[in-house]
Amino acid sequence: MAGPATVDPPVRTTDVNGPAGAGPAGAAERVVLRLARPYLGRLVGAGLLAAATEFAGLALMATATWLLMSAAGRPPLDRLTVAIVAVRALAISRGVFRYTERLAGHDAVLRIITDVRARVFAALAARRSAPARSGDALSRLVSDVETVQDLLLRVLVPAAGAVLVSVVAVGGAALISPPAAGVLAVGLLVAGVALPVLATRLTRRSAAELAPLRGALAADAIDLTHGAADLAAFGATATALRAATDRTRRLARLERRLAAAGFAVDAIGTLLAGLTAGAVVLVALASGVPGVLVGVLAVGTLTAVEVALALVGAARQRTQLRTGLTRVAALLGDTRARVPGAGPAPREEPTPGAEPMAGAELTPGVASEGGTHDVRLDDVTVRYRAGAAPALDRMSLDLPAGRRVAVVGPSGAGKSTLAAVLTGAVQPGSGRVTVGGRDLSTYAEDELPRVVGGLLAEAYVFHATVRENLLLGGPGAGEEELAAAAAAAGLLDWVREQPAGWDTVVGEEGSQLSGGQRQRLALARALLAAPPVLVLDEPTEGLDPAAADAVLASTLAATPAGHSVLLISHRLTGLAGLDEIVVLDAGRVVQRGRHGDLVATPGWYRDQWLLQEAAERGYLALAP
Repeated sequence: MAGPATVDPPVRTTDVNGPAGAGPAGAAERVVLRLARPYLGRLVGAGLLAAATEFAGLALMATATWLLMSAAGRPPLDRLTVAIVAVRALAISRGVFRYTERLAGHDAVLRIITDVRARVFAALAARRSAPARSGDALSRLVSDVETVQDLLLRVLVPAAGAVLVSVVAVGGAALISPPAAGVLAVGLLVAGVALPVLATRLTRRSAAELAPLRGALAADAIDLTHGAADLAAFGATATALRAATDRTRRLARLERRLAAAGFAVDAIGTLLAGLTAGAVVLVALASGVPGVLVGVLAVGTLTAVEVALALVGAARQRTQLRTGLTRVAALLGDTRARVPGAGPAPREEPTPGAEPMAGAELTPGVASEGGTHDVRLDDVTVRYRAGAAPALDRMSLDLPAGRRVAVVGPSGAGKSTLAAVLTGAVQPGSGRVTVGGRDLSTYAEDELPRVVGGLLAEAYVFHATVRENLLLGGPGAGEEELAAAAAAAGLLDWVREQPAGWDTVVGEEGSQLSGGQRQRLALARALLAAPPVLVLDEPTEGLDPAAADAVLASTLAATPAGHSVLLISHRLTGLAGLDEIVVLDAGRVVQRGRHGDLVATPGWYRDQWLLQEAAERGYLALAP
């Protein structure tokens, strides 16, 4: 059942990590770079190779200039032989150094990125925050993590090479003319210090808005594609398109502003290179330096300043990466994160040969700690747009701790809206919702899912392994808990049939799974989370009647004692054992009671029960 929560204006989209860009960039970089320590040798090697590449280019230009100017005087060939060989050697070595530097740098960075992405994935799983827009979560996992790669490959390595070559260039110029070397040093300081500071100030404000804006656009893209049907149903397509278009235009303006600032700084850098070279030539001539060496100094100065200008690009890049690095660092600093695949925490060994039972209770996690969690809705009204009929109309409902209640009704009755209200995805326009006597709005965004959670409509399955998808529900779960959750959801036999077992990759959005298998995987993840209030929206959708009955029974049996269950279902079979059944229609409670009482009472429930019974008897009669 598609839920309307994705189109509701009050949907919470607050950044779970606090304001984007908060905190000093240096602190964020330190958090990220701590992960690079095991690969420090590789990174230092890449930096030295970058310096060797730039030095080879500088030496090549200087040697080639000396060769051409000396050859103009037609000296004996033996005086030029060494220079000719040096030019060839430097040209070849420059390409070799560049290739080796890229190979070493990318090897180290990709190893680091693998670790960072795993830790970010684990941190997102550990937070188990309210659906904080899957597009933004995807942006964090992909584009924000790539800022770590850019920090190393486009900032630190080029900057290290530029500094080393600048020092060598000044030293070489001092051997020819100390005054000229002093002029070159001033030019390099302006190019490598003043211009980077200027570039940072020109781009800081615009760059700080890029990462959050790109995250918002990623969320818009997912809303407009995966939520197209819901947007159309609630007449919100035009509004969503306008919002996405506005963000796109804003992003384009920011990109143009950054490009203009970059062009201005690059133009100043080009002018600076020419002025520095001219000043070096004048000083060298005034010092009596021979003409050939003056030419070498001029060309060497142009090359050295060009290398130093790489620091401008590094500073500009660092400014643009600042917000993304802060977002990554906030996740990496989450002490609750545990890297998937790193192995479970030490625990008591299970009895050898023992099989997890489908009806076995799952061990409650941290989500279940605390007192009772009675749920109460008082006159709750939800309206998705002005003038439209309410999705929930002054609805009141009590769900005492430990009680198991089913919510049924025709399509559009408000069942998924009720689930969205309880999980905090939709805020009611009026009325009050309390959990454990505490108003739902007072729960922090990363606290509420530990109290109220479960399987909502169209639960997302990530392009990862079965284990990693399950660990989103319980990051600290071991093999025993994974097996118990999978068994309760009817997925364990399938997992054991796979060659890779728990490490089977399920594909983008679970494309390698059938619809029923995707549903079972999402259900197992919800059971593994084990919140005190478990909301299950159509947990058996896509399963045949026999499998649906078995999965529902094992799911209810696996729910820890004292935990509440709110089951939303269009299927009425299997509800006889529940404490209460609530029938919704047009956002209001029209019937409530136990299964036997409702079947005996004229109304929607009895009519639907008779229809479903006849249909399932016909299905079983035709089944092979």
